[in-house]
Amino acid sequence: MALQGLVHLHHLPAAARSDERRVESAVVTPASSVREIRPGSDSRRRCASSTGRRSTADTFCSAGLNDGRFYTRISACPSTANTAGIPVRSHEEESDMRFGLFTSMGAQTWSSVLDLWRHIEATGWDIACVTDHFMPGTKEREGAMLESWSTLTALAALVPRLRIGTIVLGNTYRHPAVVAKMAAQVDIISGGRLLLGLGAGWQENEHEAYGIPFPPMRERLERLDEACHVMRSLWTQRRSDFTGRYYRLSDAPLDPKPVQTPYPELMIGGGGERVTLRIVAKHADHWNVWGGPKVVARKGAILDEHCAAVGRDPKTITRSANMALLITDKRDEVERLADTIATRMGRHAADARDTCLAGTHDQIREQLHQLRAAGAGVLFIPTLFRPPHELRRDLDRFIAEIAPAFR
Repeated sequence: MALQGLVHLHHLPAAARSDERRVESAVVTPASSVREIRPGSDSRRRCASSTGRRSTADTFCSAGLNDGRFYTRISACPSTANTAGIPVRSHEEESDMRFGLFTSMGAQTWSSVLDLWRHIEATGWDIACVTDHFMPGTKEREGAMLESWSTLTALAALVPRLRIGTIVLGNTYRHPAVVAKMAAQVDIISGGRLLLGLGAGWQENEHEAYGIPFPPMRERLERLDEACHVMRSLWTQRRSDFTGRYYRLSDAPLDPKPVQTPYPELMIGGGGERVTLRIVAKHADHWNVWGGPKVVARKGAILDEHCAAVGRDPKTITRSANMALLITDKRDEVERLADTIATRMGRHAADARDTCLAGTHDQIREQLHQLRAAGAGVLFIPTLFRPPHELRRDLDRFIAEIAPAFR
């Protein structure tokens, strides 16, 4: 398969990562600097069991089109909260991991994506996500690109057991109130299976092509911080008022509410150590980063510090890593994969090697032990970098022969 585009939104190429480092000393707009009115009478939590809604996925289940093994819904009813104001969600025990993949929307057809997702659902994977771009990130700008939200909505109805999501949406592309509304609807269609991944946005060429403003990194991160406030308010309040630097709400409703309570699992992608991880600590249920055990451990320790600063229990944040899979006993194949990643993502060779879940069965098991010890509870494997038939072969071997020991 021809590889179109670079990586998804928070997997920054070298130049973009430099921009992020330059704003690491920036201060994200604090919650105290924006006015968010939340009437006490509307602060109740919604229990999925009391909504009386019937999802498309539920309909498929009752029709006998699946075995009914839905992914366990995250629920906070009755809810508890820590001092950061984030609902405490029950995550997996340290001994358990979940396994997913994310599908690049480039160089794909609708039928190929549907076929892959149905296959991984049937073979026992836990999660599948789509990326979010409008065009390839290559200089030539050539190649098809499926639209993420419409594709995900169709998949929500046709693939009824997988947890589904975005990895990750570009916050610059849509007003967060629009994202909150779309996310609520997809959560309903899927029966409460949405994982909403969000990032600051990085692919400059598509902003230029479509006339979408592309502010400096500092502003994009400030917008991401405010967007999280906007969405959480809309999901949990009957009416929302919000006055920030970039976004405003005035007596804004969002109904129907999502199935998941108090709202869909919110994942923030990125590894910026001073700003991005602070936003994760303030808002996210789930943190996603590209890299192996070393990256997860080092940046995870920094995330812990941010959690302490905002009064958040770091154990309430699921941590996931993105790594390219290759099962082989040939070292040269591993090095070629690392070189491909380094070239396409603008990384140093050593950093690219750390993003490869590659080697023999025993070597991959050891990497997974290290990844779990570093704090990762979820592994995502991209469909980038490898031909589809080769990747599917390794996906099948991995889920059948390696994953069971970590569940």
